[in-house]
Amino acid sequence: MSLMTAEKLQAIIEAALMVAGQPLTIAAIQNLFNEDERPSNADIKGVLAAIRERHKESGIELNEVASGWRLQAKTELSPWLAKLWEERAPRYSRAFLETLAIIAYKQPITRAEIEEIRGVTVSSNIIKTLSEREWVRLVGFRDTPGKPALYGTTKTFLDHFNLSSLSELPTLAEFKDMQAQEAELQVQLALENSNIGPDNSEIIPDEREALISEDENTVASAAENKISAETESTEILAAEIMEEQAQEADIEEEEILDEADLAAAQG
Repeated sequence: MSLMTAEKLQAIIEAALMVAGQPLTIAAIQNLFNEDERPSNADIKGVLAAIRERHKESGIELNEVASGWRLQAKTELSPWLAKLWEERAPRYSRAFLETLAIIAYKQPITRAEIEEIRGVTVSSNIIKTLSEREWVRLVGFRDTPGKPALYGTTKTFLDHFNLSSLSELPTLAEFKDMQAQEAELQVQLALENSNIGPDNSEIIPDEREALISEDENTVASAAENKISAETESTEILAAEIMEEQAQEADIEEEEILDEADLAAAQG
């Protein structure tokens, strides 16, 4: 490492991460410096660790995604940050998110295989939009008659959903735990309100019949049946999580761009 102080090196790297508008790899960070002052991989990793530690209690965080490192607003601040923009974060259709989730979990996969899982035809506009957003790309062709195209996700997809690799996607076991917790909460809610009389049962209209039952076992059974009837496939559950993460990621992306514009104006 050159004679540049650790404080100066950290200041340069942190400023670059803030104004870049996209994740930076260690190689990209090294290219910020002349050859005679270029820090080593170990130096940069040490600085990144220091930046991450410094922001533990602040409103932003340093995160590693598939394309590199980036500074971003913390997701838990989204409800407040969203008020900075009049336009709401884009909402994606159920079909769009289901298709994306299936590709993410089953890739590489053909369009026909996606349609078989969903039980309906996949709109060409969905595949087009996923490709235009650079979340999905053509990765090859199936060695079967007709050579159908195979689709997979991209690094841009991982970056948008704050993932460094596909291994960070929620597992099937995690989805089952989520379903079990939801069922338990619903049953508990029904039991806690089982003493509400017919005159007050409008408080929870969907649970009216269960709540006026005198038999707690019947209440629990009714609630469990309700959860069972509403439980969807793993791909649909993944789509719901992706919808929330997509909205948060869109807010974070706007925050990063806003910070970059401010830094450029001040510069």
